[in-house]
Amino acid sequence: MTTLMTMEQAEADETPPHVANYARRWWILGVLGIAQMMVILDSTIVNIALPTAQHDLHFSTADRQWIVTAYSLAFGSLLLFGGRIGDVVGRKRALIIGLVGFAAASAIGGAAVNFAMLVIARTVQGAFGALLAPSVLALLTTTFVDPGERGKAFGIYGAIAGAGGALGLLLGGVLTSYASWRWTLFVNLAFAAVATAGALLWLTNDEGADRDPIDLPGLLLVGVGLFSLVFGFSHAETTEWSDRYTIGSLVVGVALLAVFALFETRAKHPLLPPRVVLNRTRGGSLLVMLFAGVGIFGVFLFLTYYLQSTLGFSSVKTGIAFLPLIAALAVVAQISNRVLLPRLGPKPIVPVGLLLCAAGSFGLHAIGLHSSYASHVLPYLLVLGIGSGLSVAPAFSTGTLGLAPEDAGVGSATLNTAQQVGGSIGTALLNTLAASAAASYLVGRAQTPASIQAAVFHGDTTAFLWSAFAYIAGALVAGLVLQSGGLAALAPEHQITAADAGSAKTARTHVVRVRVACR
Repeated sequence: MTTLMTMEQAEADETPPHVANYARRWWILGVLGIAQMMVILDSTIVNIALPTAQHDLHFSTADRQWIVTAYSLAFGSLLLFGGRIGDVVGRKRALIIGLVGFAAASAIGGAAVNFAMLVIARTVQGAFGALLAPSVLALLTTTFVDPGERGKAFGIYGAIAGAGGALGLLLGGVLTSYASWRWTLFVNLAFAAVATAGALLWLTNDEGADRDPIDLPGLLLVGVGLFSLVFGFSHAETTEWSDRYTIGSLVVGVALLAVFALFETRAKHPLLPPRVVLNRTRGGSLLVMLFAGVGIFGVFLFLTYYLQSTLGFSSVKTGIAFLPLIAALAVVAQISNRVLLPRLGPKPIVPVGLLLCAAGSFGLHAIGLHSSYASHVLPYLLVLGIGSGLSVAPAFSTGTLGLAPEDAGVGSATLNTAQQVGGSIGTALLNTLAASAAASYLVGRAQTPASIQAAVFHGDTTAFLWSAFAYIAGALVAGLVLQSGGLAALAPEHQITAADAGSAKTARTHVVRVRVACR
């Protein structure tokens, strides 16, 4: 018995973490799915609760947007750093620290007694989310090494990432209506507790795949650059594009990111190694996530406005209205990642998916002031769900394809950053375009309640049109950049198949048994 225990312990000690994780991969997928859901939900779950929180804590409408912006600023600007920390200290540690920190910040936010306390809590949430999100995707990348199972796992992950915003609207509406706005934050404690317990139970400790020194100049450049860029777009929402702070922030952000890109090609230990993004498949997937982020965030935001303000839906009914999109996305994500992507590769299916999303957005642009949900909104939501399943889910899979273990964290962070920046750009840009369209509509018209409602509606449909343009731009970029051929033709040099993992484990087991026998 002692010999057997020694043998099993020695085998466990000598088994690399990604191989040990492979044996418990489906349990781990559940843990990672819960963690990712928590992060994605928090990008929208608080939105519906904002009017109630504003009334409770007595802050102004102008201040209200900072509850959302504080989260996105910290999250977007620290993602690359969070991915790098995970590479250095180990993904399991980074995941657990992120979960615990996110839960603690959520508890503080839920117990907030004033505006400042809530904003600080949301900022800390974003910071720990930036540590958490890259670790989730990196662990998924290194755990699912079999190509067939990888497609299924990334299909589930892509469905969560694509539909999480809509689920946040639903859950936020339910909690705000039947409990309190504070529960839109307290609910994270349940998610974090389950995910942390699962991580402690099933994930194997890893010592970190990258021992290089942290690239502090690169970290400063990209952190401040992303912060300035996200701040500039967020500031444009409440002021205008000609505002000096908006222009200054955007110029500084673009300049610093350009300097960062140049610096990384010469740095000895770059924060973002150029090899991560210069691969056409991975680089194309990053651009897809950027344009898809612009489009989908715009649809979620302005369709919420339309359903509530124009059709008079309640918060809960608005969330339920998005469920068909979620269902379509979840089903098609599995088909695209498990069936289509391995055979066809990303080039045909991702551009087609983005064009379908453009068609869905354009269809929403054509709805009327008194359109029926069932006949005029639902069909286009289903088209958007199908298109997102064909584009967003495969982009998550191919965006990390072929990454070496030491690059998995920063590669995952880069993919999350693209989606986050796309969402920030989309929210600010489409809000500004919608406001301009509404103002133009009122020129020469008497400002009656009916004309104001019509102007707001005109702004909403204008945003849908520009969302369609964003999807079309993404489809063109995907068609030009992504490579042709199935995944076998794009086979990454660092991917380990299930057979390889099994052979490695068998070989190590044999060595351990020989050593025990010799003793």
